Amino acid sequence: MSKQKLFSLTRKDFELQTFRSGGPGGQHQNKRDTGVRIKHGESGAVGESRSERSQYTNRKAAFERPVDTEAFQKWLRIEAARKNKSKVDIEEYVRQTTRPWNLRVETMKDGEWVEE
Repeated sequence: MSKQKLFSLTRKDFELQTFRSGGPGGQHQNKRDTGVRIKHGESGAVGESRSERSQYTNRKAAFERPVDTEAFQKWLRIEAARKNKSKVDIEEYVRQTTRPWNLRVETMKDGEWVEE
């Protein structure tokens, strides 16, 4: 099965929220917006991370979490079927393409998109 790119999700497709994560960790967590919540508008899938002290690290973890939600998987199946009607087994295609080694997280550093 040859791989082909059906569509791409960018930072613009997600809503990013930061918040004070609170809890154990001392003053740093209570003073800084280190918690990150990512919401994919079209599917309604939400990913959240507040486990690290760094907002950057939490943002990376939060971006990976919506992909595992049932809402996102359902949306992805619908979009894959809509984009590529010739695929017979969409379920298997989605299962294969959403494996962690097929996902790529990129962030902007110094004005350029860099893979993490």
